[in-house]
Amino acid sequence: MRALLVDRSVPGGLRIGDAPDPVPAPHQALVRVAATSLNHGEVKWGIEGSPEGAVLGWDAAGVVERAAADGSGPAAGTPVVTLAEGGGWAELRAVDTDFIGTVPAGADLGAISTVPVAGASALRALNRTGPLLGRRILVTGATGGVGRYAVQLARLGGAEVVAVTRDPAAQGAELRRLGAHEVVATPAAASAPVDGVVDMVAGRQLVEAFGRLAPGGTLVSVGHTGGDDEHFPYGAFFGDAGRHDRSIATFYLLDCPDLGPDLTWLAARVAAGDLDAGQAWRGGWEKAPEAVEVLLDRRLHGKAILDIA
Repeated sequence: MRALLVDRSVPGGLRIGDAPDPVPAPHQALVRVAATSLNHGEVKWGIEGSPEGAVLGWDAAGVVERAAADGSGPAAGTPVVTLAEGGGWAELRAVDTDFIGTVPAGADLGAISTVPVAGASALRALNRTGPLLGRRILVTGATGGVGRYAVQLARLGGAEVVAVTRDPAAQGAELRRLGAHEVVATPAAASAPVDGVVDMVAGRQLVEAFGRLAPGGTLVSVGHTGGDDEHFPYGAFFGDAGRHDRSIATFYLLDCPDLGPDLTWLAARVAAGDLDAGQAWRGGWEKAPEAVEVLLDRRLHGKAILDIA
């Protein structure tokens, strides 16, 4: 099969070449990939940290070529969206059926390919904060892939949404269109305490966001794009003065069990237009170096999608 191979001697660290076809385990389906979306973590750390010739890629959407031998998962010919630790940047992918969601017929598989990491991370992180209806939820890194989904899902769940972005003047209108009630430059600027936080930045912003939690609130640490350390001032964890029972939860999507139903639900919402997939860049996979460049330069507010020839 053809695949995007790690090759750090070329621009972007990727080139199209030949790789062995994957051999599915009994609980895996073989999927013919139509599109993949890129994530900052796999591009920034995956390419520079993987062996030459490796096939990376967490997100992919396509059609089941061969159903799982154990009878689990969708049948051959079913359009699907998939998640795994690698293998998405290729024509064929073997995927555990627990990490496959079905896709409505006729849906744009490019848009659907944004769902696995970004959509599922946002959904599971919001679930971890607790009920949403009538509560205030703060999302840092709100213009990124996960952040955009988190803003929309929190609003759909009935929350009052506070979106944090570096440039509220430039991004405020778009974030309000997605569902934000308030757009601020830092968590500390939020007009009132919040009941939950989905944090995509870490570092100083995580510390500030924790400081805005109301009693009983939970911060879920999902992303780590800030690059700076978390230094909490003395007294940050005192429980007096209305600051008791606040918590910080770590997060790792691939440790979440049985993501198939979540992926199916999210794909249906994107296909119906209830969720904006945030296509900020799209092109054929021969343009992967360009996509990597704009993603690493932080010129995208949303997702980069590669269509697999």
